[in-house]
Amino acid sequence: MSGSTESEAMERAVALAARGWGRVSPNPLVGAVVVKDGRIVGEGFHAELGAAHAEVAALAEAGEQAIDATLYVTLEPCRHQGRTPPCTDAIIAAGIRHVSYAVSDPTQPAHGGAAELQAAGIAVSRGLLAADVVGLIAPFLWRAQTGRPFVSLKLALSADGAIAAGPGQRTTISGPESWGEVHRLRAGTDAILVGRRTIEADDPLLTPRGTPLPRAAPLRVVLDADAHLDPACTLVRSAGETAVLAMTARDAPSDRVRALTSAGVEVLGVRRTDGGYLDPAAVLERLADRGVQSVLIEGGTRVAESFLAAGLVERYHEFRGPHRLGPDSVAGPTNAPRDRGDGWRLASTTETGTDMYRIWERVAAFDAMLEAA
Repeated sequence: MSGSTESEAMERAVALAARGWGRVSPNPLVGAVVVKDGRIVGEGFHAELGAAHAEVAALAEAGEQAIDATLYVTLEPCRHQGRTPPCTDAIIAAGIRHVSYAVSDPTQPAHGGAAELQAAGIAVSRGLLAADVVGLIAPFLWRAQTGRPFVSLKLALSADGAIAAGPGQRTTISGPESWGEVHRLRAGTDAILVGRRTIEADDPLLTPRGTPLPRAAPLRVVLDADAHLDPACTLVRSAGETAVLAMTARDAPSDRVRALTSAGVEVLGVRRTDGGYLDPAAVLERLADRGVQSVLIEGGTRVAESFLAAGLVERYHEFRGPHRLGPDSVAGPTNAPRDRGDGWRLASTTETGTDMYRIWERVAAFDAMLEAA
């Protein structure tokens, strides 16, 4: 196949992979296509945790046309028996001649599938559209490489950079199209994190609603150093339906901790910083212990600033509304990415209704993942 057609095949595999959004964690999103004589004869994606991997689905659709064909897959095929059999076995049995994959699998024992295919006489190449795939499966790669969750920060800002009209005021900034994207982001994350003051101001439910719905509801996490979370808030009252985790300081008043526990909230104590706030690194350590791979921070300003200052945010989603809130409004984080860069790069800019939606990525994090891929 020509270079451009090869890219088109991998682009199709990337698009297919995205269809598993919210359904496969802690597995990565993976897509695959089988190409023979310049045309796609089979395609598939990892659709559900425990279901067939993308390669197996694509090979099943291709059938006998897979003999002497090329398989394009976004992630190095696995070589181990997990929830499903090794993909390398299926590829070898199907008679595939060449496998082109975008990025290597950094996990054990899955890593090494490419070498196993080469040992079986199959030609293997790596790196086609690697940057695109790193962006798609960044949480999986980041957790495997660093041991801590991948952190995204989402903020809705007014045209003059505010997050609310005034302290404690619930303020609608972005439109319905942006909220649709926020619910999509929630569906693809393992945990949603906010500070207690955001709960007091907005009384949110913090669940994904709309399409797609996730396989498992994200864990709802509140940073509440002194255990002041009101048991009557919507979040706590729904704890019996979707889990709520309150992270407090280790010296939080025991009576308040008991009140939250009695209301069905799980409470975990973490260390404070010298300033008395919860340590962002300690928060992520405890979430990693629970197997959380990705975290979406949704507010407020102090929480956002603390994680940004600690260098613990990898991706920033900014929804900029069209209206100004004026001089008495509550400003957004001063250390958020701006056009000047400061170690961030602008990954995309799109319009969602009347809002401007920009995604920033921390250069050092994504470059490290790409280099390892």
